[in-house]
Amino acid sequence: MRRAVCPGSFDPVTHGHLDVIGRAARLFDEVVVAVGVNPSKNRLFTPDERLAMLRRACGEWDNVRVAGFTGLLTDFCAAEGVHAIVKGLRAVSDFDYELQMAQMNASLTDVETVFMPTSPEWSFLASSLVKEVARFGGDVSGLVPDFVHDALTSRFAEDPGA
Repeated sequence: MRRAVCPGSFDPVTHGHLDVIGRAARLFDEVVVAVGVNPSKNRLFTPDERLAMLRRACGEWDNVRVAGFTGLLTDFCAAEGVHAIVKGLRAVSDFDYELQMAQMNASLTDVETVFMPTSPEWSFLASSLVKEVARFGGDVSGLVPDFVHDALTSRFAEDPGA
């Protein structure tokens, strides 16, 4: 079975993330969307909220499952029997960073990284930009699933400084 992991913080999940996940789902028998949980980082959404949003967003793909992890991605891959990491690339600057990560990961365990260029319509998209625009009342409804947009709107209404 060809298994891959699509890792990220997904804070929040965007249509760009889903584009890469869906394309990976066509290439691999199983895709594990791995949500990194780092207690030292301040995120807008809790790990449980991010996992729930991703499970809902990925519901259309039978061969995609969502799991959280802490620590090294390579340890998660080894525990899950995964030998491929799929990373979406938006720009050349992404490649520079991701290439270093791919080489480090390969030196730690038997895992290959597959780089997938994002679709042109999502090449500008980043979760941090979505949060920034949403925080100031901008319309991000076309950039995230409807239920994620609702969660963003609600979160910033509760705490504008979030």
